Amino acid sequence: MSQQTEDQGVNLPNPAEMAKTYAEVAQRASRIITQFMEKKAKEGVEAPSDEMGVARAFMDLSARLMANPYKLAQAQMNMMWDYFSLWQGSMMKMMGMPGAAPVAAPQKGDKRFKDEDWEQHFLFDFVKQSYLIAARHIHDTVAGTEGLDESTQQKVNFFTRQYIDALSPSNFALTNPEVFRETVKSHGQNLIKGLNNLLNDMTDDGQLRIRMTDTSAFEMGKNVATTPGKVVYQNELFQLIQYNPGTTEQYKKPFLIVPPWINKYYILDLRDKNSLVKWATDQGHTTFIISWVNPDEKMAEVSFEDYMLKGTLEAITQVCEQTGEDSVNLAAYCIGGTLTMSTLAYMAAKKDKRANSATFFTTMLDFSEPGELSVFLDEGTIEGLEKKMEKRGFLEGSEMAGTFNMLRANDLIWSFVVNNYLMGKDPFPFDLLYWNSDSTRMPKAMHSFYLRNMYLANKLKDPGGITLGGVKIDIRKVKTPCYFISTIEDHIAPWKSTYMGARLPSGPTKFVLGGSGHIAGIVNPPAANKYGFWTNDATDGNLPESPEDFLAGATQHAGSWWTHWHEWVTSLPGGSAKVKARNPAAGKLKALEDAPGSYVKFRLDAQKKD
Repeated sequence: MSQQTEDQGVNLPNPAEMAKTYAEVAQRASRIITQFMEKKAKEGVEAPSDEMGVARAFMDLSARLMANPYKLAQAQMNMMWDYFSLWQGSMMKMMGMPGAAPVAAPQKGDKRFKDEDWEQHFLFDFVKQSYLIAARHIHDTVAGTEGLDESTQQKVNFFTRQYIDALSPSNFALTNPEVFRETVKSHGQNLIKGLNNLLNDMTDDGQLRIRMTDTSAFEMGKNVATTPGKVVYQNELFQLIQYNPGTTEQYKKPFLIVPPWINKYYILDLRDKNSLVKWATDQGHTTFIISWVNPDEKMAEVSFEDYMLKGTLEAITQVCEQTGEDSVNLAAYCIGGTLTMSTLAYMAAKKDKRANSATFFTTMLDFSEPGELSVFLDEGTIEGLEKKMEKRGFLEGSEMAGTFNMLRANDLIWSFVVNNYLMGKDPFPFDLLYWNSDSTRMPKAMHSFYLRNMYLANKLKDPGGITLGGVKIDIRKVKTPCYFISTIEDHIAPWKSTYMGARLPSGPTKFVLGGSGHIAGIVNPPAANKYGFWTNDATDGNLPESPEDFLAGATQHAGSWWTHWHEWVTSLPGGSAKVKARNPAAGKLKALEDAPGSYVKFRLDAQKKD
């Protein structure tokens, strides 16, 4: 063995140096744990709580499993037979004999096992298949348990998956071939560097905030949020940005984008190549966007109603004032779309006709099927969030981001654990992940109202279910032409749920289903020629009752939905009329500062360092 390694030119580490390195890692880790425990002891230990009812759900699961011991024994026997087959195949592979087909194989696209040693090396292949066999049988047993109510079943399924994902052999140094090779190659320096990365990611309050990208590599207005323009209005809730024209003439109807306030607006203006903002201005649209403020404790009582009256409605007023037009084309993303539809219903009741059209990106209006987010949205969980918000006046943006990351834990949590802490690498500069880390706070009053009335009670879909500004909101009275774009792999706003909401307004409605997920499917520029989209033109204005019927009769198109939307919005009455290009600095409103403005530049991680 040693001669073979010498012939291959592999330099094995000095055992004494390796022992010294591992001892250093162990000592430093021990000090970290000791310091953390001492700090927590001084702060006092809070009794563990089960606000989400996870413990209760698993106790119910255990009782149901024990009530049918024969079925449980059968599941255990089936797993043992799979292990017998694996042991037999692994022994044949170890002895150089052609092995049988794998007993368990990772799903297509599972990046955890992309290293060739997971398949070529019999030992790592054995570890991988052992894990996959256990994962499959655990999942099948939990998912097949009879007698659980729907809410409990969703919780045990979701948190069982979190447990299974956490125990993947790819997440441990000795069972990940890539990490193992790097440890031998660097004499363990990757683990030392990884420990330093771990220390840097620990906050003062003992929370781990895993860095997904190198935030120092980006500067607002320089390499993200770069489209030139001016802030032409601001109040305590938002800044209004108008972008410089990209054409000599512009469409007469101005275009106002209402982004979500969970993250910053510049997901729609990351860089020139994938900026919806720049693309829209280059097509000739007079483009405006709302840049929401990042709220603090002083804004604890800011309500969902305030976001409508002082946010969307005020922005529409200012856009009309700046351009001299009597109506605008609206577009809104996610929760910004929920707010915008509420605004349209309010305007319909007030006979306000300033909305020429409305486009909704991955927007939920009917929350009856919220997907896996429902795990975090029962009465106990919301009460727990409200207690936290009562103390601080807001919900930390990182807490919301953590919830979304758990929906795709392997991609958004464990891959970075391996890269940062086991491989000892610094996060790669990536503008999308920079934006993803730039989360904002949620004001207490607004967020409580939103969670309870939308997700928990699902009142928005009901005529008069909620009241805003003294008006009973009824989406069915909205006659504004609407364009809904949802994405087939969306894990935050499932497309079948958004489809049900698209059937609520009574005006002409077009529903389009894009490829990919919540972000990539929306930020999909035509130049990339990716993903494609589905339309069902035969049913425009009269959407089929079910999303399945829509998809069954849909036609798939290549490329980006952006061009399809542009054709739709300019084909509306008066949509093709143009005027001389509008300079933001020459309008009726005063140009306050250059885009991207000051509201967007405030980052929570920068604040914490201060």
